[in-house]
Amino acid sequence: TQNRQGAVKHIAPQVDVMVVVGSANSSNSVRLVEVALEAGAGAAYRVDKADELEESWFEGARTVGLTSGASVPEILVRDVIEWLQERGFPTVEVARTETESTTFALPRDLRADLKNAGMAPARPHAPRVAGPNHTK
Repeated sequence: TQNRQGAVKHIAPQVDVMVVVGSANSSNSVRLVEVALEAGAGAAYRVDKADELEESWFEGARTVGLTSGASVPEILVRDVIEWLQERGFPTVEVARTETESTTFALPRDLRADLKNAGMAPARPHAPRVAGPNHTK
């Protein structure tokens, strides 16, 4: 959530319109719209999917920013990109401002099962995968 808000803060001053794909019930998606406006986007809108976009939102716009809530399926974002491309925004530039580096420990029972199977990870949060298509 904070990475997405940070990315929006970074690109919002550079865009005429920011589109956030995400549910109205998602506090994160709603907050991304607020962050975009606070950071200087000319306008910001939240949609669940591409067919909710309105052409009037983009009149006179030269640059559109696009982000999504954390749990939004990638296909919904791609549909918005396609919608924008069909309406004169042909170029997609991916802005990466943060690298996800959060790791989570495996549950204790799973760590024990891996250890008993001879596949114990070197660190609890970095499991090794062994099998016919993987090497130890």
